Amino acid sequence: MQRETVEEFRKKRKEALSFIQGATDEKPNYLIILGTGLGKLADAIDIVDSVSYDDIPHFPVSTVESHAGRLLFGSLSGKKVVAMQGRFHYYEGYSMQEIAFPLRVLHALGTETLLVSNACGGMNPNFSRGEIMLINDHINMLGDNPLIGPNDDELGPRFPDMSDPYTERLRNVAEEVALEKSIKMHEGVYLALSGPTMETKAEYRFLRNIGADVVGMSTVPEVISAVHMGMDVLGISVITDECFPDALEPVDIEDVLEAAGEAEPKMTEVIIGVLEKL
Repeated sequence: MQRETVEEFRKKRKEALSFIQGATDEKPNYLIILGTGLGKLADAIDIVDSVSYDDIPHFPVSTVESHAGRLLFGSLSGKKVVAMQGRFHYYEGYSMQEIAFPLRVLHALGTETLLVSNACGGMNPNFSRGEIMLINDHINMLGDNPLIGPNDDELGPRFPDMSDPYTERLRNVAEEVALEKSIKMHEGVYLALSGPTMETKAEYRFLRNIGADVVGMSTVPEVISAVHMGMDVLGISVITDECFPDALEPVDIEDVLEAAGEAEPKMTEVIIGVLEKL
């Protein structure tokens, strides 16, 4: 597949950015990406403007249940934020560059910090359905990378360092918030696979053996792109099912959404608390 040139990318980004700037005067510093079943955090935002993905030039469109497909501009904990109510996945057929495009545009608008959430399967036997996990690292097994192709040196270096993709300072603040609010929050490694199938028992054993605590189908492309641009990153996973090979039970999207709904208030409290302290 022929990849777009730097000039083509810049033209698309400029057109998308111009449309957004015409739709809102907001200049957010924080970008929040809401994962599957986690769109209700939007209820806590004092929304000033809402922009549909459908209307923004070159923006992908969410095709997954529970992903509303809107940019929400407003305030949360006294901070200027923009929330992506709906994200994009590799399994939907989008390229890594298309998944990263909204992040690239919103960084150009002024966002400097990414707060990213996701629904995931818990493989660590100490984790339970409905709990949350602070991401301290990740493993990319998507088979692709959003930085493959021509590098735009204005965005970031050709070979960005990924030794600490989830900003330690933000992780420390999140841990402090969880402790203050008596929220049980694990910490661990998120592994991304392409999906859309759930994993086999043998795959879960393998993924656990290589160091992953949870598994999902998102987040890593956005985090790589954010690190490339020098953004700070905080990641929180909501554990929607227990992926223990010897006690594995079938799961469907309704189960995932139900568990996400149970855990979402915990994640929301942590994110609100983090923003209050920043």
